[in-house]
Parts: sequence; C-alpha cells; structure tokens
Amino acid sequence: MADKIQTLSHAVNLIPEKGCTIAFGGMTLYRRPITFALALLARYQRERLPKELTLLSFTASIESDLLVGAGMVSKVRSCYFGLESFGLAPNFTSAAGSGAIEIIEETEASLANGIRAAMSGVGFLPSTAWQGTDLPQLRPDVKEIVDPYSGDKLIAFPAIHCDVAVIHALEADPDGNARIGGNKGIDEELALLADTVIVTAEKISPKLEKAEVLGPVVDAVVNLPNGAWPSSCHPLYPLDGLAILEYTEKAGGEEYGDLITSWLQKWDLDKS
Repeated sequence: MADKIQTLSHAVNLIPEKGCTIAFGGMTLYRRPITFALALLARYQRERLPKELTLLSFTASIESDLLVGAGMVSKVRSCYFGLESFGLAPNFTSAAGSGAIEIIEETEASLANGIRAAMSGVGFLPSTAWQGTDLPQLRPDVKEIVDPYSGDKLIAFPAIHCDVAVIHALEADPDGNARIGGNKGIDEELALLADTVIVTAEKISPKLEKAEVLGPVVDAVVNLPNGAWPSSCHPLYPLDGLAILEYTEKAGGEEYGDLITSWLQKWDLDKS
C-alpha cells in the first residue's frame, strides 16, 4: 500500500470548500478529533472556507461546537449534541435557539438505518421505528411504506451520505490501519460510509498487527499526539475537565475569542 502519512494542513485541505457533510468519530467526550476541528477552524479564519458544513454524528460534542461557534455549520443531524456532565454545548444551543442552523431531526434508529442503507447501496431501509410518534411530521423526507409481503406499514429511512469522516485513533500505521480501542462508537461504520476518511493518531507505528479501521478505506493519516484534548483518549490520558469548564464559561462571551486563540496557539495553528 502507499504511504498515507500527511501533514495536518494537507488533511484539512481535503475538506471540500462548501456544503460538505462531515462526521467526527469518537463518542461524547471520548476520543474526539478536536485538534483537527481546531485546524479546520483556523483554515476558516484565514480563507472563510470551508463553509455551510453539515455535521453528522450520533453524539456531537466540543469538536462540533467549535465549528458551530465559528459560523461554519449550516445543518446538524445528530441525536445528541452536548458536553455530558459539563452541560449543554453552548454554541450549538445558542445557534439552535436563534435559528442560525438547521437541525435535521434524528434518533439512534434513523441514523442507524440511514447509515446502513448507504453502506448497503440502497436508497432506504424499512423499520418499525418512529411509528406512533410525531417525528415523521418533522421529516417529510421520511416516508411510510407498505411491506409487500405482510402488508404491514413501515417507516422508510433514507440513506445518509457522508463526504468526509475524521477519526482519532490510539495508533495507526502508514498504510492507514488504525486502532481505536474498545469504545468504538460508530467509527468502523463511518470509515466504510464516507467518501474520504482521515485518521489522526496518537502515534504512528511501522505496521499494526491488529486494527479496527482498515487501511484500504483510509485516505490520510496524521500523526497528532494529544489530538483528542481536552476530551479523553483512554487509556492514554483523561479528559481535561478544567479546560472544558473554561470553554463552557467563556463561550458566547467577550473572552471566548481569546480562549480559542490560546487553543490554536497550543498547536501553532494560528501560524499555519
């Protein structure tokens, strides 16, 4: 296989300039590709690109909230957007309340079926989910169909397309194989779903004997130690609760810009 090691700046430039559907790996405040999100934000500050992103995630967190706060996001499709015990995701909460972003109503079932449909190469998957609820009224693209065999009514969840998935790994090799640990979230599925897959890794090893994300589907690998900070990357480091608290306290206020600048400077992203 070809060597897929790339710089962070090169990987960030793989994101289309407008209208990209991007999925971030990890789960809640664990193994989130936050440094990549910061680098994407830095690119936006320089170029005003990429823009009009659609965020796709089972659980969106601080990596996504950063981009919402920068005005880079037009749509969100997730069944949870928050910071666990640290409360609401402040930028998302503000943007959702003001109508600055479009929220595509999702649940675990609609996301799972939409992703499975796309991975299966079909336009939809039928399910009994959402029946008896008002959710179909919020999603006119979700149709009711009749099972041709039983005659039962089912909900047809449309396939979900993803342009780019960014996954933070414990370890990766130059071929793109990546080890993500026991808390996988839906990272394995995202790697198969997305047109372009970017792996940021705590370390690069010559060759992995075991991997959850396999090299043939990966387009770029970035060596990025501490790339999940301030979320956790078990068993390598815990989350930085003080940094997350500072983020929630300053988001939306006069000191927020200085906080983001300090985070960019931590990785020299203000100079890239």
